[in-house]
Amino acid sequence: MGYYGYYGYYFDPTYLLVLVGAVLCIWAQARVSSTYRKYARVRSRSGLTGAEAAQRILQLSGIYDVNIEHVRGELTDHYDPSGKVLRLSDAVYGSNSVAAIGVAAHECGHAVQHHKGYAPLSFRTALVPVANIGSWAGVPLILLGVFLGMNHTLIQIGIWVFALAVLFQIVTLPVEFNASSRALAMLGDYGMLEQSEVNGCRKVLSAAALTYVAAAATAILQLLRLILLFGGGNRRDD
Repeated sequence: MGYYGYYGYYFDPTYLLVLVGAVLCIWAQARVSSTYRKYARVRSRSGLTGAEAAQRILQLSGIYDVNIEHVRGELTDHYDPSGKVLRLSDAVYGSNSVAAIGVAAHECGHAVQHHKGYAPLSFRTALVPVANIGSWAGVPLILLGVFLGMNHTLIQIGIWVFALAVLFQIVTLPVEFNASSRALAMLGDYGMLEQSEVNGCRKVLSAAALTYVAAAATAILQLLRLILLFGGGNRRDD
């Protein structure tokens, strides 16, 4: 990989990959924030809060062993398959907005996936431990290999370890898309929201999906950069 010098300074063209990833993440986060704020001001005609909507969806789906808890933070909502706990954030748990119900329904979608043995969710859950290792150990292993005189074996191990974290991001995409599809179908089928409100939920969840796409794209770009910089095996630097 070449480096271009200008008046004593050197430009690494692979930084463009980092820049593209950063722009994608900023754009996606801005999109989801603006969309959520818009529909957080639209109150559902049913008057159900996020917690109440989640409870009703779970019951109508035949799920009675999942607890609903309040968790602090903004959009920190998630479903914990290991403990069968659905956690809803401050902005969702007690709010009766269309946005809150959409997010709560999405998390219920994960609970339904778990209840029905949805294979991609099981695979993603199994990947969590190795993905965590990949996210915190991959780059340090590569840097250690460089520090030890371009130890290519250590560098290659670091790249493969980091790739596990990238794989997790990729597997996350179908899991999240499917959960949103289930959420929208359940909200309509169970008669909890009117069609115009379901359309609002669709916009919120579609915007949220962009953050997962951006995260996956950023991870892939970072992996590509590492491969371009250090993945040349035992070849000599130009």
